[in-house]
Amino acid sequence: MKQISIQDLKAGLSAAIAEAQSGATIVVTRHNEPVAQLGPPQFRHTHRGQVPIAARLKPAVKRGTKGRYLAVLLDDRGTR
Repeated sequence: MKQISIQDLKAGLSAAIAEAQSGATIVVTRHNEPVAQLGPPQFRHTHRGQVPIAARLKPAVKRGTKGRYLAVLLDDRGTR
């Protein structure tokens, strides 16, 4: 595990990203104290929903607002 200071990370960010992409883990330090960790992504199961076709966006308004769109938006917002 490699350690790198924030200042050195700023100076060589592209190289550090390439190193992490290749599988290395880099610990980022501030005043010799670890504050972050940079490494390859850890893929977990991603839930993609049921059927992609069923997840289409639906319009909030079924017909034109004739310029009253702000009132429709505020009415839709409710108390949020």
